[in-house]
Amino acid sequence: MNKKLAAALSGGAVLVLTLSGCSDDSDNKVNDWAKKVCDQVQPQLQKIANANAAIQQQTADNSKPADVQKTDSAAFQQISQAYKALGSAVESAGAPPVDGGETTQKEAVKELNASSVAYADLKTKVDALDTKDQAKFADGLKGIADELNKISTNGDQALKKLQSGEVGSAMAKQKGCQKPTASAPPASAPSAPASESASPSASPSEKS
Repeated sequence: MNKKLAAALSGGAVLVLTLSGCSDDSDNKVNDWAKKVCDQVQPQLQKIANANAAIQQQTADNSKPADVQKTDSAAFQQISQAYKALGSAVESAGAPPVDGGETTQKEAVKELNASSVAYADLKTKVDALDTKDQAKFADGLKGIADELNKISTNGDQALKKLQSGEVGSAMAKQKGCQKPTASAPPASAPSAPASESASPSASPSEKS
């Protein structure tokens, strides 16, 4: 019953994972900016990968609704916190030293914060599902998966812009902005402090 949700999640690309290109002609200032952002991004990318893996683990047909609800709720909270942390990382790095950098930065921060709110809303919706009625629960999950697809496909233009040109090339070279492999078991710490321990990172840009 959780398969559609897992598929929707895995369909969304994580922030800066769409980056490609390894040109070495980027200005030093741009490289310094990219390093500042990517050093903060990596822990968030790792946490989001782990949150996605937790949802994937609960995709068996015999998974109990209560277990699916608990796992998905914790994962969405982690992803929401991660987006917030990513927004803070991009904001604290300042505007990238390129033409229109300030506008690009502000728009990217705005999108990341909006995604954080959207995932927090999904957590609330998962928490409200009726786990005693399996059919209703499955329908509810389907609705959440549909919303997840919308979050993944909408509002990622500013992030794409941030990941393009000189800035994109510089970020692509940073280890911190490269795709991590899920290493930890489930996202099971929804009670962790604000943006530190439970904040995984997802990114709205969907491969399209």
